[in-house]
Amino acid sequence: MYWNQQVETMPREQLRALQFERLRTTLEMVYERVPFYRERFRQAGVSPGDLRSLEDLQRIPFTFKSDLRDNYPFGLFACPLNEVVRIHASSGTRGKPTIVGYTRSDIGVWAEVCARSLAAAGVCPGDIVHNAYGYGLFTGGLGIHYGAELMGCTVVPVSGGNTPRQVLLLKDLGARVLTCTPSYALNIAEYLQQAGIKPGDLKLKYGVFGAEPWTEQMRAEIEGRLGITALDIYGLSEIIGPGVSIECVEGRNGLHVWEDHFLVEVVDPDTGEVLPEGREGELTFTNLTKEAFPLVRYRTGDVASFTTEPCPCGRTHGRMSRVKGRTDDMLVVRGVNVFPSEIERVILTHPELSPYYQIVVDRTRHMPQLWVNAEVTEEFFRMAGGAALPGELQELDAESVPVKRLSRKLQESLLAMLSLHAHIRLMPPGSVPRSEGKAVRVIERR
Repeated sequence: MYWNQQVETMPREQLRALQFERLRTTLEMVYERVPFYRERFRQAGVSPGDLRSLEDLQRIPFTFKSDLRDNYPFGLFACPLNEVVRIHASSGTRGKPTIVGYTRSDIGVWAEVCARSLAAAGVCPGDIVHNAYGYGLFTGGLGIHYGAELMGCTVVPVSGGNTPRQVLLLKDLGARVLTCTPSYALNIAEYLQQAGIKPGDLKLKYGVFGAEPWTEQMRAEIEGRLGITALDIYGLSEIIGPGVSIECVEGRNGLHVWEDHFLVEVVDPDTGEVLPEGREGELTFTNLTKEAFPLVRYRTGDVASFTTEPCPCGRTHGRMSRVKGRTDDMLVVRGVNVFPSEIERVILTHPELSPYYQIVVDRTRHMPQLWVNAEVTEEFFRMAGGAALPGELQELDAESVPVKRLSRKLQESLLAMLSLHAHIRLMPPGSVPRSEGKAVRVIERR
């Protein structure tokens, strides 16, 4: 299903012309209204009028997250605050939060791209959408909410947490669509199993999951446990929020970027060189229609590739690959580059392991050590002679033959994938902390 078929299937030549027209308007706006960009353009010896093609954008310097923090809170806004109707922000866990703003028109664009995204994922007007993304300063909840309402859906704005209540509402209200992080979808599935509720007892058909990297193996796990079709959605608050791109239910082979609003480049993370189509690198976005907070060549830190190859769904907007990880989340252990998603992919090839895990990098020693804490399934726990202790705690015998054998198998699989030795700690069921939002997968000890 299309939400805006004329735009979503626009011939690429026409789409590129629209991008260039909107790019010129955006560059002129930031040049006139944002001192930071005017100075960056001056240092590069370029003005908006010098651009004759989309490729000329490469003459303009990148924008980095550090630039947003240096201009905190309103230094990169391109309109006065009395025209800003909404503020969102990042968590600020690595310093000052990233403040972003929206005009009334920006909110309309955001709802539009989220509606397109939901339609591409199989959502129809009239569907009940159970929205378990967080509401508040995080952009996830409200972005999906506005898009679903624009489509004519019934939205259940439950936000995150309180999983028993989530399941009660899913069962009693009959939602057809679940939206949340993939890690929280697993929590819901786990509670369903514990409560003896089968997937067929719910009316769920589609899940729209994002806000954290996840693998094809994780998709299979979620689909198997919930009995749904799981789609990947992508976005970031600095550009607009969720709705920058989405997998279509027909193809499920890359996420369509809504290129009439977002111009995408893939660049070498080290050199900044723009890479050819299909090559993996760092996603970089330029806003084409944002009024309050337009960014030019924003380095996202997300690692993916991009293609304009035709898609079975008929949409002409190019597709980015599933995000492999973030450049700032990549772990360097004894000279080896490791993405958490690569470890997840290996863990989920072992049926004895559940999808709950944590990665611990111990840098307190002379040589850093990589530990993988992987939770075993209930079936394996019982087979390995695990014991339930007083107070509901469980214990796994690390010296038992099945545990030693599985530890060795996982260690060998990780060595083959990463070319790096990892220490394995197998954990009893329920021992890895559950997430009600973005999962905390990596712990670094320094």
